[in-house]
Amino acid sequence: MTRIETLAVHAGGESDRETGAMVPPIHLATTFRHGPAGERVAGYEYQREHNPTQDRLETALAALERGNAALAFGSGMAAMHALLESLPPGSHVLIPTDCYTGLRTLVQEFLPERGFSGSAVDMADLDAVRAALRPETRLLWAETPSNPQLQVADIAALATLAHGHGALLACDNTFATPVLQQPLVLGADVVMHSTTKYLGGHSDVMGGALVFAARDALYDRVAHRRHITGGILAPFSAWLTLRGCRSLPARMAWHCRNARTLADFLAGHAAVSQVHYPGLASHPGHAIAARQMRDFGAMLSFRLAGGREAALRVAGALQLVANATSLGGPETLVEHRASVEGPTPHSPQDLLRMSVGLEHVDDLLADLAQALDQA
Repeated sequence: MTRIETLAVHAGGESDRETGAMVPPIHLATTFRHGPAGERVAGYEYQREHNPTQDRLETALAALERGNAALAFGSGMAAMHALLESLPPGSHVLIPTDCYTGLRTLVQEFLPERGFSGSAVDMADLDAVRAALRPETRLLWAETPSNPQLQVADIAALATLAHGHGALLACDNTFATPVLQQPLVLGADVVMHSTTKYLGGHSDVMGGALVFAARDALYDRVAHRRHITGGILAPFSAWLTLRGCRSLPARMAWHCRNARTLADFLAGHAAVSQVHYPGLASHPGHAIAARQMRDFGAMLSFRLAGGREAALRVAGALQLVANATSLGGPETLVEHRASVEGPTPHSPQDLLRMSVGLEHVDDLLADLAQALDQA
């Protein structure tokens, strides 16, 4: 089996047949020549349905996740929405209590308008998940590690539980990336990515993706929905994301190394009451993470002993680390999640989430140390 470092470089990146160019071309065409009866001369008709650059990216994503098919979208939210709305009418969905706030909003505000229902449960507690299942439950949505408290769920155990109930398991793999974790190999049916993050890797391209274990009826429904509703990824965005995939393994190794060092530093600091990072032996999900991940990622969050005001002081005192949303780029970012989650935040008020970047770790440590002096 080809190793993921090699797949990342070569999947979807074959040289151009016409010119021999080693860099894949960008096809910006919105329409393609066809015959008088609609015969597709080269397999394409209109960009909203398929386009060559997007196809290359989907080939790469399916290979990296060890899936059979992938669909690219204009954002991670578009990918989530397309999957959820492709479930049978009246479906019930289980989501994690700690999850991306956009998913929570979709399930609480938008899905009920479409006749769906959803509820939240601690996905790390299999007994709680089992108790939360309903006859109409059709999908379990795992997010591991979760956003922003880095909780860890047992993907294989959740897959067994879901399938025994006649439900599907979808897993948001944005934080881990396929370099560190491959949920389809562990039994999940669908993997979701906000490709805006590590797959794009440079904070300059937005996108989302779904990767499917099987090219089946569910894939067909989601693909049809994307085609009709128009949630595709633009060719230039697809090209940038494919470029990001080629360096993903190398970047993740550096990201993870920096994050481990910062997590250890924060765990030993008097101003910090708790560090959420699966690589720490003290993390309640450490053993599961060690079993299903190749490394522990570059996302962490930490809580300040001085509460909300201390968290805001620390965030405001950082000089190298920027206060900004999103994650997975080369620069280290910090965010007070409770402040950006709207009028009813779920994140603790004393918590800061950090996306650890590619700077020299000593510079990051120095910046954190001086900011924590303000706590």
